[in-house]
Amino acid sequence: MKYTAKPLPKVELPELRQVGKPLRRVDALGKTTGTTVYSGDFTMPNMLHAKVFRSREPSARIKRLDVSRARALPGVVCVLTAADLPDARLVTDMPGQTGQKRRAGSDAPVLASDVVRFAGEPIALIAAETLAVAEQALDLVEIEYEPLPGVFDPLAALQPGAPVVHEPDNVVARWKIRKGDVKAGFAVADVVVENTFRVPFIDHAYIEPESGVAWMDGQDVINIRVCTQVVEHFRSIARAVGVPHNKIHIQGTLLGGGFGGKEDITVEIFLALLAKHTRRPVRLEYTREESILAHSKRHPFIITHRTGVKRNGRITAAEIKMVSDSGAYLYLSPYVLLYATIAASGPYRVDHLKVDSVSAATNNPFTSAFRGFGAAQAAVAYEQQMDEIAKVLGLDPLEVRCVNYLKTGDRNATGQEIKSAVWLEEAATRALEALGEKTPAPSDAVKIGQGFASYLQSYGRITWFHDTSRAWVGLELDGSVVIRCGVPDLGAGQINSLCQIAAEVLGVGLDDVTIYSTDSALTPLAGTTTATRQLYMSGNAVFHAAGAVRESLLERASKHFEEPPDGLDLAEGRVFVKDDPEQSLPLSELAAMCAAGGLPLANLYLFKAPFTSTLDPEGLQGDVFPDFTFGAHAVEVAVDTETGEITLLKSVGCHDVGRAINPAAVVGQIQGGSAQGLGYALMEEVIVEEGIIRTPSLAEYLIPTAMDLPVTQAIILESGSGVGPFGAKGIGEPSLTPAAPAVANAVADALGVRIPDLPLTPDKVLAALDRAAGREAVGAAACETDDDGSEA
Repeated sequence: MKYTAKPLPKVELPELRQVGKPLRRVDALGKTTGTTVYSGDFTMPNMLHAKVFRSREPSARIKRLDVSRARALPGVVCVLTAADLPDARLVTDMPGQTGQKRRAGSDAPVLASDVVRFAGEPIALIAAETLAVAEQALDLVEIEYEPLPGVFDPLAALQPGAPVVHEPDNVVARWKIRKGDVKAGFAVADVVVENTFRVPFIDHAYIEPESGVAWMDGQDVINIRVCTQVVEHFRSIARAVGVPHNKIHIQGTLLGGGFGGKEDITVEIFLALLAKHTRRPVRLEYTREESILAHSKRHPFIITHRTGVKRNGRITAAEIKMVSDSGAYLYLSPYVLLYATIAASGPYRVDHLKVDSVSAATNNPFTSAFRGFGAAQAAVAYEQQMDEIAKVLGLDPLEVRCVNYLKTGDRNATGQEIKSAVWLEEAATRALEALGEKTPAPSDAVKIGQGFASYLQSYGRITWFHDTSRAWVGLELDGSVVIRCGVPDLGAGQINSLCQIAAEVLGVGLDDVTIYSTDSALTPLAGTTTATRQLYMSGNAVFHAAGAVRESLLERASKHFEEPPDGLDLAEGRVFVKDDPEQSLPLSELAAMCAAGGLPLANLYLFKAPFTSTLDPEGLQGDVFPDFTFGAHAVEVAVDTETGEITLLKSVGCHDVGRAINPAAVVGQIQGGSAQGLGYALMEEVIVEEGIIRTPSLAEYLIPTAMDLPVTQAIILESGSGVGPFGAKGIGEPSLTPAAPAVANAVADALGVRIPDLPLTPDKVLAALDRAAGREAVGAAACETDDDGSEA
């Protein structure tokens, strides 16, 4: 079917000088020339090398642990076990901020002492003069286990009599939404469609494994140079190590990828403990295999949709059930589940809605933050469900969505009013138009399919987190600008965005701005680089801090030119009269005037996100997020019915980003996020059998390469309606969310049969074709309803 893009609502955004331009990023030169220094590049004189001894059992009691031979090995300086750290605990969640009670499993031992709960759990730390000696010492640690019953399936974990990972039971978190009258909604439905979808464990697979260096200084401060998404972890590290908060100093570096995997504490506590005990610098870097074993995974979900619809596609009621696998420790599972619950019904108006979700503890690898944070898993289910509804009704998938799309002023699943632009139909039609007509199949064995997915994704943290960010902006006497902000840069251009915002406000070029970031002691704390929050939070902090400096400059310039401040402007390093640009001064001269007059040339600004103090725990109704990003992704696939191989032919991502601070960076996010989502759909899966990872390296855990993917065409829409600076919205996580369900829908379009669990591997394709050929029941379960709503 040929699609024609729907015209965009008319929006006139003011022309800006720095913002909105695809300027070369401030970190580009170092990265392209290889001179950027990452955490794994750091070394120090007299440095020790560390390794972590880990459990090989997923559920067992430690009967005996003997490290005497390892300690006796020449070159070994320190071996630590839980016996040396009796009170060392790692807080893995954020208790008290959502009304959730802290429960067993929310704290994890830094080193296991009596019981191990997953394969890979740390048991001992070793520091030696060389890496080779540290690795040799690992083989000298003696341990005996007493196997304990384990539970490895979240559904089984919730059954009575299941082995309990943490007392009193395996329920990590529950959420529910109750909106409208679901029974009445189903009663007026013409058709009820029901399906169950599954998504697997996947790994972050960032380029840069976890690494860091720690050392003590003359004030007994433990300095840690580390790749992290959260410099504020210094507080948790201090508690675990047993020192005051002000004795931990985190110095972050540019990251070679994070995607949520470096949101949790990784190597920091191990480094701090070893530096404290040895009084020497210590370096720890995970191998790729250890990284896959040791860090969190994306949550597997089992999601069932039961949807009542009218014959025109209008949703009358929806009942959704979600089960996620938390793994052995809590970490961020309650919050990932919360985001998934709120996103469960997608970008659609559902007046009668019931959602029940639960996260279960198992003896599998622990799960935590991953780009998309629950909303990505939800989208895989709700967008496949929308296509199945269209199939049952004999309608076009876009037609069904257009009947149900949210609009500005509507209320979402929690009753929150959507105040920004909701360009869902516009994004979908543009993505589909760019996709074009289907490519002719090269043979009868190859089937071509097209599919798309729409989404909504929050940006900014939950509104009852009291979220804040701080930034300091100053103008030097030569007219150059300095920013100090604790924002970690994951590689997505966070620091560049702040520089571009300050450059715009203060009328200088991007080359005239320098930023100092990611230092827990020396830069104002800016919060986590998570939840697609930094452009919104730190961007606004920089915008307001720079605005205060601008106000000071214009106040002084007003006296000099005898013009009101609103008659003046700043650009190209000068202040000038708008009506007579020949009347101007270099910023350096204006800065000198301000300094001589005692006027401030710097400002520290605290930006506070909106705060919602209450949320109905029984129905989950209320304002939960600051705002949402909307968009669509469309793909074309070729499926070989003889081999099961799926080839991606075309990929288009269309997103309303509010305002693109740097369009080139936005394109990079859309293309990078879509690549990660396409891999999620087709090949990525951490295979776990009875708690043991069977894909322990990149030889077995497959991620897409440039040979596997077409270049995603990025279409940027700018409604100017976001709550970020200059009307920007977040795009870091949203760029991933719709890609996987778009592929699933395209494959179903090609085959005429749906594969409801990711990834869509060749063996699953062949099995689905075999089922279809055998006339087994496949695809959506649907039934007509009688007038009273009972299923006929």
